Amino acid sequence: MKKSLVLVNLFLIIFQLSAEVKPVSSIQIIPQPNKITVADGNFQLTKDTKILYKGGDAAKPIAEKLAAKLSRSTGFQYAVSTSVAGKTSIIFVLDKKQEANAEAYKVSVKPKQIMVSASSAQGLFYGLQTLRQLFPAVIESENSTPTAWAIPCVQIEDFPRYAYRGLHLDVSRHFFDKKFILKYIDMMAMYKYNTFHWHLTDDQGWRIEIKKYPLLTKKSAFRTECSGDTTGGFYTQEDVKEVVAYAAERFVTVIPEIEMPGHAVAVLAAYPELSCSGGPFTVANTWGVFHDVFCAGNDKTFEFLENVMTEIVPLFPSKYIHIGGDECKKTRWERCIKCQARMKTENLADEHKLQSYFINRMEKFLQSKGKQIIGWDEILEGGASKTATIMSWRGIKGGIEAAKAGNYVVMTPGTHCYFDHYQGVESEEPPAFPHNRFLPLQQVYTFNPTPKELNADEAKYILGGQANVWSEYIPTTNQAEYMLYPRALAMIECLWSKTENKNYEFFEQKVHTHYLRMENYGINFSKSADRESTKIKWQSIQKK
Repeated sequence: MKKSLVLVNLFLIIFQLSAEVKPVSSIQIIPQPNKITVADGNFQLTKDTKILYKGGDAAKPIAEKLAAKLSRSTGFQYAVSTSVAGKTSIIFVLDKKQEANAEAYKVSVKPKQIMVSASSAQGLFYGLQTLRQLFPAVIESENSTPTAWAIPCVQIEDFPRYAYRGLHLDVSRHFFDKKFILKYIDMMAMYKYNTFHWHLTDDQGWRIEIKKYPLLTKKSAFRTECSGDTTGGFYTQEDVKEVVAYAAERFVTVIPEIEMPGHAVAVLAAYPELSCSGGPFTVANTWGVFHDVFCAGNDKTFEFLENVMTEIVPLFPSKYIHIGGDECKKTRWERCIKCQARMKTENLADEHKLQSYFINRMEKFLQSKGKQIIGWDEILEGGASKTATIMSWRGIKGGIEAAKAGNYVVMTPGTHCYFDHYQGVESEEPPAFPHNRFLPLQQVYTFNPTPKELNADEAKYILGGQANVWSEYIPTTNQAEYMLYPRALAMIECLWSKTENKNYEFFEQKVHTHYLRMENYGINFSKSADRESTKIKWQSIQKK
């Protein structure tokens, strides 16, 4: 009898848990919202549904984005107005009294009305992205068969965990055209990323037009491969303006990276007088870290970089300019008469202090233009200013050091954030390329930008995190997408969702539903997570 009661009670507990979890698990939103309440019933979208906006003209473009998306997807024509609601309506409401966080939003779905509300246009935009995920996946297609779409009744209240949610793209090692950059930003916005880190210069190519220095696009933007083929490309300043404006409409900030003092061989190929040795140089056609860097003892180096930044700054309204600062070898400086003279004049103890001098001098110039610098964690070597923001990539140690010193930090350790690493789990056979590190989807999902070593006050300096796509072994746009997705979905859930709302098994389930969304949107995503899951489960069984 007691055993029967225990079984009955266990059954009731399981039934209650499933009753609580099952409706919520039917809402497959990435990143996971902070609060979801599911109700009975659904909203039926028909050709007669009205799309409205209230609270000011800033809400209108958001409503128009949904109308355009639904018109393309269903074949019906949806207009936007402020008039009286129809039998069923979708309303975007700008409400200044709502949550103070500009990125916060609410979505309320009832049988006759959907309301998306926020205190800012940015919040409304993120509410729209969540609403898109409540619609069937065919919303991402064009000209699907017209039909009534059912959206489950639900109440969602949401806001991000971190203010900085970034994706990086290296266009120096391999150039990706403007059309792909716009698509890249579209996908970022769809999943609530808000920062695009555009790595525009490196040893293997300079990718942005600088009118004062035409050789940068005539010579530095192209390289001769070992095969003898020429490859490369660049963005005109008009291209850049278009990309930045396109991103701004989607609430994505574009941060350009102009590398210094290292990773400068492409520049030196055009302007060898900026080096310590005088050259000659050719644009690098192999990967790695090179000894030839900008000469820190030559005032012409700073004149060049200041002139470049004078053209860069007006193109990018972002708060930050990324100045690189990583992997700068000091061997040329050690033997350079000008660099050694600079060290003596400025009373610099060693070449690390010379690098700090270089970075600080450029920081002061950019500050005079109203910008702040952000750099890789090597800029801590020799000492960084209190106003520099650190991007911690060599693990989390640099980020911890910076936060404890009172510098703002973006966490991007290679252990979790380098999407040029192979997907799947490590196999016994060596990979086809020498770049043989692995970063499975499940490992990305464990990323926590705030290290446990920081106390509450220090943790406030962690702005967020970023995933990086370095393109040495990624020559095509298809491969770039393949390396990004679905790992970018795991990363955004780490940056947006509260830790207590994360669950990998549920996330894995959601990823499978998003395969169809990405397919309909034309994304070349990877299904390596399926192989990861199978291998991890098999390894677990073997251990037992």
